[in-house]
Amino acid sequence: MASLKPILSHIDNIPSTPGKFKADKSSLYYLHHRFRLHSTVPRITFWSLVFLALISLFFFMSPPSTTAPRRGLRTTASYGGSGWENQVKASAKIRSRNGHSVLVTGAAGFVGAHASLALKRRGDGVVGLDNFNSYYDISLKKSRKSQLLDRAGVFVVDGDINDAVLLRKLFGIVHFTHVLHLAAQAGVRYAMVNPNSYIKSNVDGFVNLLEVAKSTNPQPAIVWASSSSVYGLNTKVPFSEKDRTDQPASLYAATKKAGEEIAHTYNHIYGLSITGLRFFTVYGPWGRPDMAYFFFTKDILKRRPISIFEGAQHTTVARDFTYIDDIVKGCLSALDTAKKSTGSGGKKKGEAQFRIINLGNTSPVSVNKLVSILEKLLKVKAKKKVVLMPRNGDVPFTHANISLARKELGYRPTTDLETGLKKFVKWYLDYYGTKKKSAF
Repeated sequence: MASLKPILSHIDNIPSTPGKFKADKSSLYYLHHRFRLHSTVPRITFWSLVFLALISLFFFMSPPSTTAPRRGLRTTASYGGSGWENQVKASAKIRSRNGHSVLVTGAAGFVGAHASLALKRRGDGVVGLDNFNSYYDISLKKSRKSQLLDRAGVFVVDGDINDAVLLRKLFGIVHFTHVLHLAAQAGVRYAMVNPNSYIKSNVDGFVNLLEVAKSTNPQPAIVWASSSSVYGLNTKVPFSEKDRTDQPASLYAATKKAGEEIAHTYNHIYGLSITGLRFFTVYGPWGRPDMAYFFFTKDILKRRPISIFEGAQHTTVARDFTYIDDIVKGCLSALDTAKKSTGSGGKKKGEAQFRIINLGNTSPVSVNKLVSILEKLLKVKAKKKVVLMPRNGDVPFTHANISLARKELGYRPTTDLETGLKKFVKWYLDYYGTKKKSAF
C-alpha cells in the first residue's frame, strides 16, 4: 500500500488563495461549461421566439419525472419566528462603505459558496438560498455550508427558488440591492435521465425569481449564471457574445438559452437591470463531483480506468478550463458594475442595463493534457481508455473570447490549469482523507 506522503509534501508549499479552503459518478468523461456579457441589447428574433415555444411545449408534453432529485418545496411556515428573521437580517447587514446587500441563490453550490464567501469577506451583506438537492452528494454541499459559509457568518436559507412565498418573505425582510442568481440544474448528460428538472429549475425557477424581483420596490440589479453551453454546435472559435446561439446541443444548453431570452424580456418590460454571465468549465477546490477533473482524480487514485473522449476522425476534445477564483472575480465585478434597475412597483420607468458576458480563461486545454497534469500531481499513472464522444449533449471544443469581459468588468484571469489543479488536488486529498487512509 503506497503512502501518499510524497504527494502531499510536494504540493504543501502551494500558497493559500480565496479559492482554496481547508476545513462520484460514472468514469465516463463529460464536461460542462457556463456564463457571459453583451454591451448592446440582443434582439429577440423570430427563431428565439420559436425556441422558447418549443421549450414550453416540451415541458407541458413531458410526463412527470419519477427520478427528480429535489425534495418537496418548503413553505415559510418552516421558517417562522423572529429568530429566523433576525438571522437573515444579521447576515444581510452591510459592513463596508458602498457595500451591497446580496441574495445569492445556489449558495451551497460550487460557485455560490465561493462567491458568497468573497462577498462577505469584503464587507457586503449576504443571504444564501439553496434547496440542497441530491443531484450530487448532499454532504459536500452541507460541508461547504458548515466549513465555509457558517464560519464566515453567511446565513443560508434551506429553500427553493420555486417557492414564491419564501422569496417574497425574504425580499420583505431585506431590501436587497443585488441578486446573484446561481441556482440551477447543472450538468449536460443528466438531462437525458431527468429532463423535467432542468425546466423546473432553469426556466420555472428563474421566472419565479424575476416575478418577485420585478415587483420589489426598489428593484434589485440581477447578475445570473448562463453558460458557455449556449454556443452549442458553433464551429467558429473563440466563442464571442455576438455569435449565434440558436443551435443548442443539450437540453441544459437550451434551458440556459431560454433563460437569456426570458431575462431580456423582463429587462425590456419591467426595467430590471440584468447581467448574464456565460461561465466556461469552472474547476477548483470544493468543486462538483460530476466534473471530469474531479472524477478523474478519484478514479486515478483508486486505479480505476478512465474514459477519455475524442471527436469524429480522432479530433481532440478540449475545454476552456477556468479557475474558480477568476470566475468569482468576474461575478463580483459584474455586481459592482451593474447599474440600478429602473422599474418601480412592477412598471418600467426607463431603459435598463442588459448585458451578456463570457467568463473564461481563453486558453483551451485538451483532455489528454488535463489527465497528464493529474498524473503528475497524484504521482499515479492513469489507466486510459479512449472512446468516441457519444451524442449526449457534450461538445468537442470550447474557447472564450473575453474581450468584452475585459472592457466591461476589467476581467483578467490569472490562473493556468496546472496551478489551479495543484490547489484542487491538495484540497481533494485533505477533504477526502486520503493522507490518512490509502486510496489504493
